[in-house]
Amino acid sequence: MTHPATVDRSHGAGLAAETHLPGFAQHRPFALLLLVTGVIGWIASAILVLERLELYRDPNHVTSCDINPWVSCGQVMGTWQSELFGFPNPLIGIVAFAVVITTAMALLSGARFGRWYWVGLQTGVTLGAVFVIWLWSQALFTIYILCLYCMIVWAAMIPLVILLTVRNLAHGIIPGPPALVRFASEWAWTLVAIAYVAVAASVFFRFFTAFTGL
Repeated sequence: MTHPATVDRSHGAGLAAETHLPGFAQHRPFALLLLVTGVIGWIASAILVLERLELYRDPNHVTSCDINPWVSCGQVMGTWQSELFGFPNPLIGIVAFAVVITTAMALLSGARFGRWYWVGLQTGVTLGAVFVIWLWSQALFTIYILCLYCMIVWAAMIPLVILLTVRNLAHGIIPGPPALVRFASEWAWTLVAIAYVAVAASVFFRFFTAFTGL
């Protein structure tokens, strides 16, 4: 049986080893980051699933985010892009964000995951980000209709993928030269802000005439 003092010393050593890491990449702050982004993404995905079920039941159902012809979840759900794999896309979000939430809760409970787990999480989140980028491009340049809850998922994915990547660089999960690791660690939140501005600008300029009537 491990003596409590040994556990305390190991815990203290672990905390000391994290002092060189950016604040968000340390154990508890990163767990909270996963929890917040996971919950936001999961709730938005769940609402989309519920709205999709209502449309299956009643094709005339007006979704809660049918705001105008250019912001309408119902119209987006009527496109083939909304069921790329033969089932509603938000079902992927339900499962994927549940994994993120579970990971966060485990970390907050004191769990430590091996490198293989972080590589797997990085792979899954990166693939999710690629899928979100594709959906963003379809919404702006093909469908020309926005889905409010989809955009909430976009908003959750941006810090999730960027900060997870930087966290894994800082912890050595993703190998990288020290200069890259230092740059990513120092500019992580700036990169998140730039991504938000870029997405917001793309939506604004693409829908400028629709929103302003000019």
